[in-house]
Amino acid sequence: MRTSFCKTLVGGAAALLASHSAWALLPIEHWTQDSGAQAWLVNSPTIPMVDVQLNFDAGSRRDPANQAGLASAAAMMASKGVKAQGSAPALDENAVGEAWADLGASFGAGASSDALTFSLRSLTDSSLLNRAADLAARQMAQPSYDDAVWQRERERWNAAIKEGNTRPAVVAGRAFNKAVFGSHPYGLRATEDTLAQISPAVMQQYLARSVDACRAKVTLVGALDKAQADALVKRLLAQMPATPKAQCAAPPEVPAVQPLAKADDVKIAFDSAQAQVLLGQPGIRRADPDFLAVMVGNHILGGGGFASRLMEEVREKRGLVYGVYSTFNPGLDAGAFQIGLQTRPDQAAEALKVTREVLSQFIAKGPTEHELRDAKDNLIGGFALRVDSNAKLLGNVTNIAWNGLPLDYLDHWTDRVEALSADDVRKAMARMVQPDKQVTVVLGAKP
Repeated sequence: MRTSFCKTLVGGAAALLASHSAWALLPIEHWTQDSGAQAWLVNSPTIPMVDVQLNFDAGSRRDPANQAGLASAAAMMASKGVKAQGSAPALDENAVGEAWADLGASFGAGASSDALTFSLRSLTDSSLLNRAADLAARQMAQPSYDDAVWQRERERWNAAIKEGNTRPAVVAGRAFNKAVFGSHPYGLRATEDTLAQISPAVMQQYLARSVDACRAKVTLVGALDKAQADALVKRLLAQMPATPKAQCAAPPEVPAVQPLAKADDVKIAFDSAQAQVLLGQPGIRRADPDFLAVMVGNHILGGGGFASRLMEEVREKRGLVYGVYSTFNPGLDAGAFQIGLQTRPDQAAEALKVTREVLSQFIAKGPTEHELRDAKDNLIGGFALRVDSNAKLLGNVTNIAWNGLPLDYLDHWTDRVEALSADDVRKAMARMVQPDKQVTVVLGAKP
């Protein structure tokens, strides 16, 4: 069965890659169940599989400050065992792993800054899919949160934190996030002290207030029609609390990320062979109407690898860095805009000076027509690779669902990118990036 499945998967992927317009032939269906759960479906019948993602507004930005890491801890422990339920016995982490192996399916859980996420991948054979859905439902709603297992995992986590303290890039990144976000939850991170405040009881309380069928956003891509997908969603949510839709309250508002009032320079002494330099600020929300313009602008500035302006000016022309990049990390709120580079400690000051000059000039004048054309060709030409598998397509549909984008967002993506002018990009970047009000972290530079 496994050999046959692999052949089918390879054949299906090849068929999707063969058509650059395959994505346009897969419309997104959206509906709301009686429970209040919302579902988005792409019926992709090429291979007999389904990929499912369930998102809840319960990411790390909702962690109490003294329990930073709570969402990630609860998600991690979801795979470490489930409670007994009715005639179904309790399963420890080994038994859970064996159960998924027997099903030929997979389940995952994780927490980002914004979301608590569960994922399921299974063949669509009804006997296998129903069993996989029932096991996933138990893991989401009835994890055992065994104390001995948590103690072990917490020690591993603490060891990773200590090890991170020896890594220049990790230390610089932590300082950057703290300076950019201040006390906002986006700037919090797990420490040994905050992990010590997390217990199985605390995780249970977190799960009780975070996971409710009425607030679920479920995306599905695979060989299911709407009726089959609707039944699967109900099965996955069957073990969760189900507040009546009319009484389903949104989680409390999280304070908005605040723009920086002034520049801030952070210098960190560190014995390192390379200096780490980070500069940036709060950036853009994913739902912002200027997102595509900013995406194109960032590709030109420093997100396009060796074709980017920063790489050309700082590395190729002057040889000041090993590498340099720029990136936006959009979320439900404004994630960070960041430029990062590594260089010899004695070159850090000059590399930073040139980087700031390149950034300021780009924000003031925007891209050239040649840069814009190259960026569009690269992004539009690579669009098919963004949707060439069910997993990638699921990511795009989840993006649409999570950020409230139009259902036809993918259909018009290339047209909207093509329509952008150099002035559109310049204005969008200038609105998002203020070179004179940025955090700069320099770690390991020579005095």
